[in-house]
Amino acid sequence: MQHEITQNGPLLNANGTLREPGWARSLLLDYRRADVKAGKLRIKEWDYYIITNDSFGVALTIADNSYMGLISASVLEFEKPWEQTTTVLTAFPMGKYRLPETSSAGDTLYGDKRVQMAFQVQPGERRLSCRFARFLGEDALELELTLAQPPMDSMVIATPFDAPRAFYYNQKINCMPASGVMTLGSRRFEFAPETSFGTLDWGRGVWTYDNTWYWGSGSGTVDGHRFGFNIGYGFGDTSAASENILFYDGVGHKLDDVTFLISDNYTDPWKFTSSDGRFEMDFVPIIDRAALLDVKLICSDQHQVFGRMSGTAVLDDGTKVVLKDFLCFAEKVHNKY
Repeated sequence: MQHEITQNGPLLNANGTLREPGWARSLLLDYRRADVKAGKLRIKEWDYYIITNDSFGVALTIADNSYMGLISASVLEFEKPWEQTTTVLTAFPMGKYRLPETSSAGDTLYGDKRVQMAFQVQPGERRLSCRFARFLGEDALELELTLAQPPMDSMVIATPFDAPRAFYYNQKINCMPASGVMTLGSRRFEFAPETSFGTLDWGRGVWTYDNTWYWGSGSGTVDGHRFGFNIGYGFGDTSAASENILFYDGVGHKLDDVTFLISDNYTDPWKFTSSDGRFEMDFVPIIDRAALLDVKLICSDQHQVFGRMSGTAVLDDGTKVVLKDFLCFAEKVHNKY
């Protein structure tokens, strides 16, 4: 039985433990960095946006992992295929980025001599801007994008770990129509809201040291309807709720457990299956955006794989949504930090 959170309240108890594990359709529980009772080096806060259409995409990250800051951008082309990721690391931001304590207001900002990145929340929309010098050789990456956010359900999960003061608080907002322009050197990419959609991965928490997680997400249209999904597992104790959900014209349809079936070669076809039979998919990879960092105490082995999904998803009322070559991504990440 999955517990749905329906009332506002604080995220944490006075002793720093998670007050109400479960899932919600919006960010009902209030996160405050000052309420965290775990060691300050363990706090992780991030805003991640991914915007795609059938041909190309871009991903932007501002993350404050307390002892390490991460500012990153990825440009992807699905027809070639091709991708470039460029990252700037900083030491011990420890909250200095002042990431907002809610996803529904405030600005997430970073700037230095090389990178200026801003995520700004305004009524009914989100505005993303970036200038990243020397992103690819001497070519700069520049973009100004607007993500429309009409009233819609999102996927919010509040998950505890075995460690009592560790928690994972996360929101995914899918299917935001995207408009604007991105340039990379002399190349120009235009995002049209009829075909381009953005997703926000907003997270705040305290993790344990060693974790492997699986995450998949897609946003687009099927037969004229806005459709998206969020699937995943691997973080903490998910007995209160999974983070698996379908989005159909702005309404969330909750799923039970979804399993990723992956071979050792990430570019081989994948399969996805669900315990309730409502998400049965085949996935053909296009790009494995792989990254490996191993300096003993800190290790990160990431495989974010973009591809096309085909199969059947079932809404709460039994309606079947048939996907055919639906662009999305799925990832497996092992982190020790």
